[in-house]
Amino acid sequence: MKKIMLGGQAIITGCGSIAELGNSNAKRAFIVTGGSAMQNSGVIAKIETILHDIGCQTLVYGGISKNPDTQTVLDGLVKMREFEPDVLVAVGGGSSIDAAKVMALFYDYPELDFARAQAGELPSARKNLRFIAVPSTSGTGTEVTKAAVITFREIDLKVGLKTPAFIPDLAILDADLTMTMPDNVVAETGMDAVTHAVESYINKNSDEFTSCLAQGAVAGLFAWLPVSFKEKTEESRGKVHYYQCIAGLAFDNTGLGMAHGISHALGGKFNLGHGLLNAIALPYVLEHNAQDSTVASRLDELAQSIGRKGWQQFIAAVKELNQLLIIPENLAQAGIREAQFREGFEQLVANCLKGSTRVNPVPATPDQVSRMLQKMYAGK
Repeated sequence: MKKIMLGGQAIITGCGSIAELGNSNAKRAFIVTGGSAMQNSGVIAKIETILHDIGCQTLVYGGISKNPDTQTVLDGLVKMREFEPDVLVAVGGGSSIDAAKVMALFYDYPELDFARAQAGELPSARKNLRFIAVPSTSGTGTEVTKAAVITFREIDLKVGLKTPAFIPDLAILDADLTMTMPDNVVAETGMDAVTHAVESYINKNSDEFTSCLAQGAVAGLFAWLPVSFKEKTEESRGKVHYYQCIAGLAFDNTGLGMAHGISHALGGKFNLGHGLLNAIALPYVLEHNAQDSTVASRLDELAQSIGRKGWQQFIAAVKELNQLLIIPENLAQAGIREAQFREGFEQLVANCLKGSTRVNPVPATPDQVSRMLQKMYAGK
């Protein structure tokens, strides 16, 4: 028996759909967001106006970084408890929404802490707080998933915490919010979504439901991500915004794979963007996984979905998409100095074998991961 969950109560789509916040019946809204992008673009002001018009008080907690850590969550939790909201609205990239997920659950359950969370001792539902996610980037799918990725600085590792209680009640996919994304953010978050869809499709937990979602997301992202990057049209931004969410629905029910395991380890150590690291890792991981005949067959099917033939051509297409999106070819080009890369290398390898790597369709040894990382660094 398998339980399939497709997000929270509803997914709202369409340009201008943040107006749905006016139907939230909120009285006190705690708004979690990132650095300054949403403030500078006027999105936060617009959301506050919508909420103020229904008599809702608001408080904004900003400054969530691209790799939010435990202290960021705890600092926000202090502000939340002082404000006593009845709804939390997370606006911005996946990092903001992930941090908000943990804040929301810890707020409802004051006895929780990160030690219990890391041990998997999390409740399966929130108690009272309503949670609304409004993503402004197109990649993580976190607005519909039960995962929250938080950096634990003391171990240099990004840890994926999981519980259905993290799934927002409402996901608002307003493509208007994506129009101001910088080119590198379009590229990196887009490749995050591609990696989600691909790893979900070849995961051994994949089934008829998730395969349709993942394969459709792969086809849609390969078709529309280049247009979104180059032409920046409202249509293409909307398409990518929806397909990344579909990829999120898929992987939330299957799990991911070693590309994510590696990117979480690298991100925890070097503080680079998650999507960037996924993009660099994915071709290497697929070459490792293709030694399994079942995985190779699944990659053959993905190749057909994008008009190619054979798993080798699919991997080639991933590399070509990276080049089109101006993704660095290797970790050195991404800005990691060789001395940094070599320092604590054994621990880095060990961290790469944790998390999503444990559900990779083809097991990997420390030696295999070590060689893969060295190839990723030099781009060989």
